[in-house]
Amino acid sequence: MIGVVEYEAGNIQSVSNALGTIGAEHLVTSDRKELSKCDGIILPGVGAAPGAMAALKRRDLTGFLKDVRLPFLGICLGMQLLYEYSEEGGTECLGVLPGTVRRFDPAVVTKVPHMGWNDVEWTGPTGLRSGEETGDFYYFAHSYYSEIGEWTTGVSSDGIRFTAAICRANFLGVQFHPEKSGDKGLKLLRRFISLCASSHQ
Repeated sequence: MIGVVEYEAGNIQSVSNALGTIGAEHLVTSDRKELSKCDGIILPGVGAAPGAMAALKRRDLTGFLKDVRLPFLGICLGMQLLYEYSEEGGTECLGVLPGTVRRFDPAVVTKVPHMGWNDVEWTGPTGLRSGEETGDFYYFAHSYYSEIGEWTTGVSSDGIRFTAAICRANFLGVQFHPEKSGDKGLKLLRRFISLCASSHQ
């Protein structure tokens, strides 16, 4: 069972639909007890960091998510919230990863938000990708980015290079939207489900 965190994030339904497409049992909830019984947790996210963190705090989820030991996948804003701080509204985030999430400089990138299909260069070990695949294009939609650091496992670029995927212990994250990325995205979600199943055994 996969727990999808309900906290007013805009893409919860599309994530739920994608999990249904691949036959993954899941529930959408903000109940910590229910989430703790799951085999893995997905933190989706579309919207602004200040509102997202406020919604997590209202649900008393910040401490739980930061300390969770289950396989964890943050998507888009859900990945950004794993960092210490976001320039968006001067927001303190979960602090699982060191660093600051920054706004794209419109003088550097093609456009803000960075939106559309872009390729990902996998640079580190992650259970979200098979080593045989090439041509990894995924769908992005974001105005803020995290710089490349120690826990970066995938990189994309648009004027500057930025983190497209992270992995630290049980915490995984992707800046793109696998639920909107066709077959490649569904394969990535299947691999996350497999990680959850193997960790539960």
